Amino acid sequence: MKRRLILGERIMHVDAKTPLNCVFGARISGKINEENLHKALFKIQQKHPLLQMNIDATGKTPYFVRNENISKIPVRIADRLTDEDWLKQSKIEWYKLFDAPNEPLARLVWLKGETESDLLLVLPHCICDGTTILNLMRELMTLIDDPERGLAPYPSFLSVRDLLPEDFVISKAGHFKGKIFAALGRLFFFFKSTSNNNIDRSNYAVHWKISAEDTKNLLIKCKKENTTVHAIICVAFMEAFKHVQGTKAHGKVICPVDIRRFIEAIKQDTMFAFAPIVELKLAQGENDFWAKTRTLKTDLEAKVAEMKVHDLLNMSEYFHSSVNKMIGFLKTTKGTHDVTLSNMGLLNIPKDYQNFSIETIYSPTVAFPWKNANTLVCSTFNGQLDFSFMSNESFLREFEAWQIKDRVMELIKENLNELVNV
Repeated sequence: MKRRLILGERIMHVDAKTPLNCVFGARISGKINEENLHKALFKIQQKHPLLQMNIDATGKTPYFVRNENISKIPVRIADRLTDEDWLKQSKIEWYKLFDAPNEPLARLVWLKGETESDLLLVLPHCICDGTTILNLMRELMTLIDDPERGLAPYPSFLSVRDLLPEDFVISKAGHFKGKIFAALGRLFFFFKSTSNNNIDRSNYAVHWKISAEDTKNLLIKCKKENTTVHAIICVAFMEAFKHVQGTKAHGKVICPVDIRRFIEAIKQDTMFAFAPIVELKLAQGENDFWAKTRTLKTDLEAKVAEMKVHDLLNMSEYFHSSVNKMIGFLKTTKGTHDVTLSNMGLLNIPKDYQNFSIETIYSPTVAFPWKNANTLVCSTFNGQLDFSFMSNESFLREFEAWQIKDRVMELIKENLNELVNV
């Protein structure tokens, strides 16, 4: 099988020399059977077509190519000495390409301690989103615990057309529109600086959690104020950027949306990478924190409802001729947003198993090669909100990231105190 990367995959692939990897980790208490671990990885690889493929980037257009001689998913074992080793190892994995002969597009790092282990799943971002990597972690834990359980394989799609409904019609007018938009895109990028091919390895990640009690109170407050945790995090971060950066802050966030809610062919356990985005702004002229979160929640719901994902997927395929310019543009432009914010929500994965338990899960980390590398990933597991805030020293200095993190926590606690004092 040979399939051209769709536009979203091509952007996240960047090129054959630039690593862009997602690292997703969990801390395990109890014994992990090494034989069961390898069996689990083998079954996962047999289920998912993308884990049986390599990327052929020798020509102008990269392709996923099935490899009958693909190796098993490798496991790198290292000693677990501290609770921070997972982040140190994650940073190592950010910059390692998947370019060895017959190497699959996944690997695992096992940090072994006396009573605890960290398991880190590493995949290139061009084959996974948050839902993908969470599902792989869920399958991994289930199969380590029960290696005899089966996984049903599924076929890979061959083109964007396979993802669209049968009644989706590409009219002549639509085809002409795609051609025109593609030409305008080429014209736009012609006048933009897109020449930066340097690989800057000064990325970092700031990681923290909110206590179970504060997480619970936050959910109670959300319900009372008719808002969401996602809206609270968006507003808190935009306010924090404004507090730390002043007039340099934009008052905007970009939020990826799980495409599975729109595309029936992409199931919850299907590996996929492309996510449409919405841009959200901080409400102007409004001083009340909770009113701002309600406004943002309403805006997000309206923009998601208006999404025409089938049209977006179809139209995106006209822009392949501009993709290298798009990537160059992302590497050179500061953008007009403060942060890209991905909320994985409540992680649907069991905590307790027969021979071990998951003590905690770390929100995924990633080192984007873009000029504006500001990225926040958050998730909730075992009653605790978890944050991974990432950027690049050349764009946002790490001490500023810590200042932003501290201001976010101040804002959340200040507004939670209203609940406690009532």
